Amino acid sequence: MKCQKAIESLKNNGFSVQYFETSQQACDYLKEQLKGEIIGFGGSMTARDLGLYELLGEQNTVCWHWKNPADIKRYPEFTAYITSANAIAETGELVNIDANGNRLAATLYGPPKVYFVCGHNKITPDLTTALDRARNIAAPINAKRLGRKTPCAVTGKCHNCSSPDRICNGISIHLRPMSSAKVTEVILIGEDLGA
Repeated sequence: MKCQKAIESLKNNGFSVQYFETSQQACDYLKEQLKGEIIGFGGSMTARDLGLYELLGEQNTVCWHWKNPADIKRYPEFTAYITSANAIAETGELVNIDANGNRLAATLYGPPKVYFVCGHNKITPDLTTALDRARNIAAPINAKRLGRKTPCAVTGKCHNCSSPDRICNGISIHLRPMSSAKVTEVILIGEDLGA
């Protein structure tokens, strides 16, 4: 299994990890785990493509600035948070890049339950390649998708630009779960998902 080394390293680093062969299995698991919560969503194509906002909205209050920009103000109310990672190192680290900081902030010091939902395409051999993936694969794809006027949106490679449209203003590396969270769980799916 492509994910085995990453799963072992993430667990050794203190993360809870669930692996599912299919998106449907992961969705069923999250629906069972999250009931009666106020769930915030970070910018995540994976969460969008899995339909998690709609699915989890059946039995929870869901807040996502992609659906309703005013939801960003509800951040202090979130009891759970769902996002993805731009990269996962087989050595057990999670890497994310953000423009505004809301997604990073919520995973660093926020709700008591944090879930990173990721396809196996996010896995890289080590932290160096995870950072490279975040900057040179995920960020350019997302900049292009968002219509940002950045060099990476044109070339598909990070130029460490000074564009006002730059989306990589902050990078977080989760070495271990943050002590402020009661649950930090990585949901790995044996499919290619997200950028």
